[in-house]
Amino acid sequence: MSERFRDTGERLWMLAREILVVCPRCGGRAVVVVHPDHRDCDHGPHDKVMAPHRLSCPGCGHTDAWTPRRARKGDGDLFFAGGPPLAVPRMTGPEDPFFGLPLWLRHRCRGRILWAYNAAHLDLLEGYVSARLRERHPYTGSGSLVEHLPAWIKAAGNRDEVLAAIRALRTRL
Repeated sequence: MSERFRDTGERLWMLAREILVVCPRCGGRAVVVVHPDHRDCDHGPHDKVMAPHRLSCPGCGHTDAWTPRRARKGDGDLFFAGGPPLAVPRMTGPEDPFFGLPLWLRHRCRGRILWAYNAAHLDLLEGYVSARLRERHPYTGSGSLVEHLPAWIKAAGNRDEVLAAIRALRTRL
């Protein structure tokens, strides 16, 4: 168990560079990443979220592509890049925000689903949950990923069960 966790201010979208999902064809582990043909542009830090994405499964060879769509009435966050506004993918788990597929790293815990996009996301969760002292980031604006964690994950009384679920998820990596 670690003694201290320092919030770096990381947001969930920063961890979405690689998202492990259940392949819709074979049920194996597939990955969602920014499409390899995408070139960085000057749209700021959200560029990777709004870039075209590719789903690929090494097990069965299944691939799919996602591109941003024009915003419709009722969409939440909007992205403006010099044309019509685009709908920002909703990163709320336990499905991937691009294809809507179940995340590969999901486990029932305390009557809910503990989920993570990838190993780096699991590392952050484990560091936070296992720490006895949790230090906030001084400048998180609308809040970091750990500030938005549900209370059941943050509760010290649930620490052992949440850490056991994280260990179970690590076996799927």
